[in-house]
Amino acid sequence: METLRLVLLFLHVLGFAALIGGLLVQAREPEKKVNAAMRDGAGTAFVAGLLLVGVLEADDVPVDNAKIAVKFVIALVILVLVMANIRKPRLPDGLYWALLALSVANVAVAIFWSPAHSA
Repeated sequence: METLRLVLLFLHVLGFAALIGGLLVQAREPEKKVNAAMRDGAGTAFVAGLLLVGVLEADDVPVDNAKIAVKFVIALVILVLVMANIRKPRLPDGLYWALLALSVANVAVAIFWSPAHSA
């Protein structure tokens, strides 16, 4: 189970790397749009995250449900926004920056939200 957990974690991180990379590659472009890296990265990160939680739950590993809920909601919003704009010729600037901020926020939650330590 540990190997499966690590593979899923790796795919989850790669998904967010692709999503953020797909956003950043367009930073200087006057017109931004949903590209393949954003589409595939958002989907990969979302699905791998869901499977990762399932593996942790099945292995009776304690899971911080509040953290998982926050990450789930952010990732779902990202996925919906990316998929809803996939066929549009351009992304509005506000939506572009919102997707970037949400993607970075999801990574920040993963890293900085640590479980409460008892004294």
